[in-house]
Amino acid sequence: MLPGVAGQDTSIVKRDTMGRYHLLNMVTRNGESLPEIELEEAVIKGKKVKGGRYYVWRYDRLVYNVKKVYPYSIVIRDMLDEVNRNLANYPDEKKRKEYLKKVEKDAFRDYEDDMRRMSITQGRILIKLVDRETQNTSYELIKQYRSGVTATFWQGIARVFGTNLKDKYDPDGEDFMIELIIYEIEMGRL
Repeated sequence: MLPGVAGQDTSIVKRDTMGRYHLLNMVTRNGESLPEIELEEAVIKGKKVKGGRYYVWRYDRLVYNVKKVYPYSIVIRDMLDEVNRNLANYPDEKKRKEYLKKVEKDAFRDYEDDMRRMSITQGRILIKLVDRETQNTSYELIKQYRSGVTATFWQGIARVFGTNLKDKYDPDGEDFMIELIIYEIEMGRL
């Protein structure tokens, strides 16, 4: 029998960090005796954050934009892999250029309408996701497959719209939320 508890030999009296005493009942489950306590229901209410709806709206908008452009970054990655494999089969520079023009023409035919319908924000996200998927910025890709002059021209056009083709993807910094959203998409939760 424990001190302080009259008539109950299956209980333990414990003092918590606040100095209160609790009666722990010993319960046997699956042949093992464990202490158990009944807790009162706790209701937790958070303070309403000023401007909280705005942050939820921004997150929902980011999810929408990433879900819209992420498949295109995967297509770009796959196309570049295929182009690089096929370019190895063309030792002649003239044949390489012809092949690249054909690939560019096919890409414009298939995706130009979709790209033109993207918002500027979606374009910015796509530029970052291209860097994430290919390990090269959009500027570097244009320069590599077309020319430095063409890359500079498109960089100028992008700058007019407040975008930068040289933007790098930073999953631990400013692009942390995009990385979380992509993780959720890949896990099938979004």
